[in-house]
Amino acid sequence: MLPIAVDAMGGDRAPGEILAGVRIAIDDGIPVVLVGPADLEHDDDIELIPASELIAMDEEPGAAVRNKKDSTLVRAAEAVRDGKASAMISAGNTGATMASALLRMGRIRGVKRPAIATPIPVPGSTPTVLLDAGANAEVQPEWLVQFAQMGSVYCRTRFGLDQPRVGLLSIGEEPGKGDSLRKEAFKLLADASGIHFIGNIEGRDIMSDAVDVAVTDGFTGNVTLKTLEGAMKTVIKALLAAFSSDPSNAQHAEALMPALLQLYASLDPDTYGGAVLLGVEGVCVISHGSTGAMAMRNAIGVASEMVERHMVDEIRATVA
Repeated sequence: MLPIAVDAMGGDRAPGEILAGVRIAIDDGIPVVLVGPADLEHDDDIELIPASELIAMDEEPGAAVRNKKDSTLVRAAEAVRDGKASAMISAGNTGATMASALLRMGRIRGVKRPAIATPIPVPGSTPTVLLDAGANAEVQPEWLVQFAQMGSVYCRTRFGLDQPRVGLLSIGEEPGKGDSLRKEAFKLLADASGIHFIGNIEGRDIMSDAVDVAVTDGFTGNVTLKTLEGAMKTVIKALLAAFSSDPSNAQHAEALMPALLQLYASLDPDTYGGAVLLGVEGVCVISHGSTGAMAMRNAIGVASEMVERHMVDEIRATVA
């Protein structure tokens, strides 16, 4: 397999944590090529694609990608396009990562808009794939059908589900619930091929085993994602505070800790490595801005799996 191109300078903890994650992945047998400044200090056995420019987290994505042609993000996308890498990964500017992949790697023929697919943890079950998680703030009903098709392929490819259940995120389970977008999309999804549509779902269903692929627009999806992340962090913080609030709780906390640590690992976004941009001609993983070494290692693992399992080919065939 061609190496995975990793943006060495993307994210709040770059390049140190990114390089540490790359080292773990390489030691685990996954080929990686770094994309970063020519003077980047890195292990001699890791190939480096030089890039002299960086795109900051607060830069306007489209303008940055057009103006900074020698940025790490652009060079990573070009490495995939030119057959020097099999996938790209960045924990940097999400919009710029998406723009780089779209403008340099190109969009799969027939795909109206790419979508960000994010695994939402479900304790004791397979994660729910939420898309779009932020690529398209405004959508058209037919785009949601393609999101459902691409999300189903991703769910099958990554989590091994033969017939993922697709739900349309709305304000009620009944077919008539929701705004005009949701009502029209419901009709199209019900008649669409290549998916197993189960109807409307509500926000409470996303972290349950009721659905496998949750489809929505990027605005609602991103708000949902950030709300769930914040809620999980708040609950974990409150739980730890309760354990330390009274000395008598210490022995009970110690007894519960092994099970709680396992639960925490299943809920931790780092476990899943990041989101995947679906609909572009190549594998593109978008990692969280706070990505550390293990999160980067997991992201590289996800990219490698999606390449080896021919996810892009599957999406191409499904959309066609």
